[in-house]
Amino acid sequence: MTLPILGRRLTAGVSCGADVLDGAEIMRHAQGAAGELAGVDRVAVDDPDPLHRLCWLLGADLAGAATLIVDPDWPRPQDVLDEAKPGRVVRGLPIPGEPPETPRGDELTWFYLPTTSGSSGTPKVLARSRKSWLRSFTALDAPLRDDDSALIPGPLSSSLYLFGALHALHQDRDVRLLRRWSARTAAQECLHATVVHVVPAMLAELLSVWERHPELRASCALRLIVCGGADLAPELETRLHALLPGCELLEYYGSAETSLIALRRGEHRLRPVVDVEILDAQGNPVSEGELRVRSELAFDGYLRQGVLEAPESDRISVGDRAVRHDDGGLSVLGRCSATISTGGTLVAAEEVESALRGRGVREVLVTGTPHPRLGALVTAVVEVDPAAPATREELRARVRELEPVKRPRRWLTVPELPRTGSGKPARGVLDEWLRNGAPQAEVLRPSTPSQERP
Repeated sequence: MTLPILGRRLTAGVSCGADVLDGAEIMRHAQGAAGELAGVDRVAVDDPDPLHRLCWLLGADLAGAATLIVDPDWPRPQDVLDEAKPGRVVRGLPIPGEPPETPRGDELTWFYLPTTSGSSGTPKVLARSRKSWLRSFTALDAPLRDDDSALIPGPLSSSLYLFGALHALHQDRDVRLLRRWSARTAAQECLHATVVHVVPAMLAELLSVWERHPELRASCALRLIVCGGADLAPELETRLHALLPGCELLEYYGSAETSLIALRRGEHRLRPVVDVEILDAQGNPVSEGELRVRSELAFDGYLRQGVLEAPESDRISVGDRAVRHDDGGLSVLGRCSATISTGGTLVAAEEVESALRGRGVREVLVTGTPHPRLGALVTAVVEVDPAAPATREELRARVRELEPVKRPRRWLTVPELPRTGSGKPARGVLDEWLRNGAPQAEVLRPSTPSQERP
């Protein structure tokens, strides 16, 4: 029996801590799930256990049903369920099934109902076909070796981590899952895993662990780090190559709606893997503007109260601004909605965040806070690394190459930035914190009184 989304019969195993399922066991649990879901077209898995989630998803796909994996961190989970309208809500490990189920559906069948990250509000529910993901595996262009195993340190409710897990299983390679993110635990798992899928904030924490624990770095088995979800600061890449000189970095840019858009492997800039164009507000081609994508990897549409709302055009936009360079490379400036209007100038928050990320910073968000004359002050809210915190002087030095108007005028620090389930900073939650006075935040002051200026 072949599992449709994997395109094969599975022999590789999946582990999560002390819990391990080999390929044959996963197949039997998937068969049991498929039998239980016969006649259901959509299912929600409301169970935090990563192994349970994976078995239900593979079984639902076998039955021709699409899976929504419930994230306990959603602010209003019932709102998301109301949009998806699942026919069943399941939990627990599926009872093993015999005999093998016959796969249902074809490559256009929906197998997965991902959600947007929810970094700026309630997640939206999308519909993805088998074809869009199977072709995304090819577009990633990351063939695994016979002895590879992949570490997936984030929740399978995030499409970024689920993609990493299924990419490995698609090639019949073992997968290691974490029940919750811990940089120290991930570093220990990297003594055995040869591939890991992370977001930049996770990579920053891993680098700090390897810097503090040279024994973990010396025995690290990683040969490939796949990083997505946000812009990767050059300083992080420099630290990575200094610590693990033999480890390859594959950075990619994409979204839940479009899947992969561009990759970077040993190059200075991202390279598009699908058809992209940059347009101004009137729809004219420009070098810097709104990014639109035409791709066979894209989603089928959003689900609104259970009904598919297809994209209005085959040129899909998720609201990102980008620059297309003369050499064909792509620089992503971030969401149009994450733009700060200060003194009549528009500042892309993610461009400033990218400059600030690096040693001593676990994560940072840049936003606008009200100012009577300028309209908004460019404000950096920094989660510093407590083991070796970056100083305000160091952070100001990192943005010195930016235009003066883009440099933060207000500096705040928090013990921990709000995050989505995937580990990405939750910009909408932070903005709400700031509107309510941000009791968690403190002013990031200079090291010496003589440097007390913005």
